[in-house]
Amino acid sequence: MTQHAADTAFAAQPAGSASPAPRRTPTSRVPRVLTAAMPRYVAKRLAQSALAVFLTLTTVFVLIRMAPGDPAYSMAGPLASTEDLARIRADMGLDQSVFTQYLLYLRGLLHLDLGTSYSFQAPAFDVVLARLPYTITLSVAAIVLTTLVAIPLGVWMARRADTRRELGANVVTIAGQSMPDFWTGLMLITVFAVLIPIFPAAGFTTWSSLVLPTVTVAVLQIALISRMVRREMVGAFSSPYMTVARSRGVPERELIWRYALRNSAIPVLTALGTRFASMLNGVVVVEVVFAWPGVGSLVVRALETRDYPLIQATVLVTAVLAVLVQLLVDLCYPLLDPRVRLGKGTTK
Repeated sequence: MTQHAADTAFAAQPAGSASPAPRRTPTSRVPRVLTAAMPRYVAKRLAQSALAVFLTLTTVFVLIRMAPGDPAYSMAGPLASTEDLARIRADMGLDQSVFTQYLLYLRGLLHLDLGTSYSFQAPAFDVVLARLPYTITLSVAAIVLTTLVAIPLGVWMARRADTRRELGANVVTIAGQSMPDFWTGLMLITVFAVLIPIFPAAGFTTWSSLVLPTVTVAVLQIALISRMVRREMVGAFSSPYMTVARSRGVPERELIWRYALRNSAIPVLTALGTRFASMLNGVVVVEVVFAWPGVGSLVVRALETRDYPLIQATVLVTAVLAVLVQLLVDLCYPLLDPRVRLGKGTTK
């Protein structure tokens, strides 16, 4: 029995009846159960995450070598001779068989040595780590703005469901969901960097440079998350425990933020975690539009030059971050709903 169910049962008692003596319920044993299950669950999820990362890296290794284009030609240019191309391929190790390249790749992966970037002439892993803080900064700023705006907006829309105000908010969120990132970014640059020069148009010179890229990323996320919150909250408002709580005179603010929103938290948290993980993988379009020195723009350059080590290092770093975010989201589920047992689903 969760706290919500306990509150509902108390609310359903006739007025003036004596309160029964508290009983130990499965909820009272949740902290001990979670503590015992946590190490095993984390170990299992880490093993699954490591397998997912390995399969992702292997898939990328195969796909980039199947893609058209020659890294040696990209480096040497159109005027290179056949001898120059052969020498560059030998220096890159591309003259060996794909299987040999894969074995060397796995050996380097064990030592976090993914080779030297063709474009930067530096260790590929170091190049990615130097760009990673910019992507993390943009992603964190965007997800914080999304959370602060989308959740209250979704609650507001749910409270005014099927009204003209809610219809207007729906139109705005659908418009935000329909606008491409590059168009939103260009419009923000035109208005707030050209017509009204308040913020820088590109690069990362001061913290004000973070504003326009953050808003560009957050517009789509706010539209998606607010509509999800609205849907979950409307379902929660029609639940029997909300009717009973209202009949007992529970304040509306407490009904919304303690009962309805808490019961809607798990799907919303899942969506936020998924969106945050995708941002960490590199918001490619936004970073290119704003010349943001993050992982996304680095991926574009790596693909243009067929920089195999740089592509593989980027995939490694972003894949690890994505699985760590998903693991953190999974570990937050029992905190939001004590009925959730790690690794066992939901119990009664």
